[in-house]
Amino acid sequence: MLTSRVFRPAQQLSSHIRRYATEPPKSGSNNTLLYGLVGAGALGGGYYYLNSGTAGQHGTQHESGAHGQPASKNEEKNIPAKAGPGTGVAASKCFTGGDQGFISLLLESSESVSHNTKKLRFKLNEEDSVSGLPVASALLTKYKGPEMEKPVIRPYTPVSDEDEPGYLDFVVKVYPNGPMSEHLHAMKPGQRLDFKGPIPKYPWTANKHEHVAFIAGGTGITPMYQVARAIFKNPEDKTKVTLVFGNVKEEDILLKKEFEELEQKFPQRFRAFYVLDNPPEGWQQGKGFITKDLLKTTLPGPKDGNIKLFVCGPPGLYKAISGPKKSPGEQGELSGVLAELGYTQDQVYKF
Repeated sequence: MLTSRVFRPAQQLSSHIRRYATEPPKSGSNNTLLYGLVGAGALGGGYYYLNSGTAGQHGTQHESGAHGQPASKNEEKNIPAKAGPGTGVAASKCFTGGDQGFISLLLESSESVSHNTKKLRFKLNEEDSVSGLPVASALLTKYKGPEMEKPVIRPYTPVSDEDEPGYLDFVVKVYPNGPMSEHLHAMKPGQRLDFKGPIPKYPWTANKHEHVAFIAGGTGITPMYQVARAIFKNPEDKTKVTLVFGNVKEEDILLKKEFEELEQKFPQRFRAFYVLDNPPEGWQQGKGFITKDLLKTTLPGPKDGNIKLFVCGPPGLYKAISGPKKSPGEQGELSGVLAELGYTQDQVYKF
C-alpha cells in the first residue's frame, strides 16, 4: 500500500502517515515499509528505559427484599431473563463510587500470556451486573498480607469491556519486589481481592477529538486500550487513532492481538507503531527507543486540527516524552519531546 510512496521526501511521508491511506491494506503488516524508514530514526537521539520504575500502572450478593403476592403468569412473561444490552433493562453497576467502599471479588481464572504477564478474570458478584466504569477510569486494588503493617493499594485499568456483564479482566505484569503485582500473580482461582472505584481519568465522549495519539510504554497500554475500545465499538465515533508503543522485547507487547484486529478492521482510522529496545533478529518495525524524530513522523502535528495526545508508561517515558505528572490529580508542566515538537499543554494528557 505504501510502496509507491516510499521514495517521497520525509516531509511528504509524514503528511501521508497523518492522512492515512485511502484504501485497505494488503495482506501482511501494514507498516513494514514505513518501519524501515522510521526504525533508524528510533535508534538515535534521547532515550529512556522502558523497564524503569515500579509496578503501576466488590460487593456482596443480596437476596431480593421484595415480598408479597406471587406474580401472575402474564407478569412472569414480562420479566426479562437478563438485564443489559438488547433486553430493554439497564444492567446494575458494580462500582458506583462515593461512599461505596471496597468490594470483594472472586478470582475466576488466571492465565499466563507471557513470561511475566497474566490475564486475570474476576467475577462480579451479580451475574448480570456490569462494572459501570466510565471511559477513561481505573480501579483501586487492595491487599494486606498476614505480616504486613499496612495494606498495599494500587490502581489498575481493566481491559474488558465496561458493558460486559459478569466479569472484569486485567492484564498484569509482575515486577520484582512489587507487592501487588506479585500477589496478583500468586493468586489462585477461588481467592478474593478488594476493589474500589471508579477513579475518573480523561472523560471520553464520541468525536471529542478528530485524531488522538497514544504514546505508551509497557503496562501503560491498558488505559490506551480502554479509550481505543470505546472509540471503535461506537459506530457514531469517527475519531482517528495512532498508537506508538514501546517495549523492551517482543514478548513484552501487551494486547498486540487486540490492536492488530482493530488495525485490520479500521485500516483508514487506526495505525499502530511498535518499538523495541531489544528486537529479535529480523524485526521489521521500530528499533531502539521512542525518539523525537519517530514521533514527528508518526503523530498528528500540533496544528493538525482538534487533536489529543495521551501518554502513559514508566517514569522514564514521562520524563523523556512529556514530563512527569505533578501528582495523581495534577498534570504538571509539559516538557520533553512533545514540548520540543510544539504541542501545547492542553493537547496532552498524562494518564
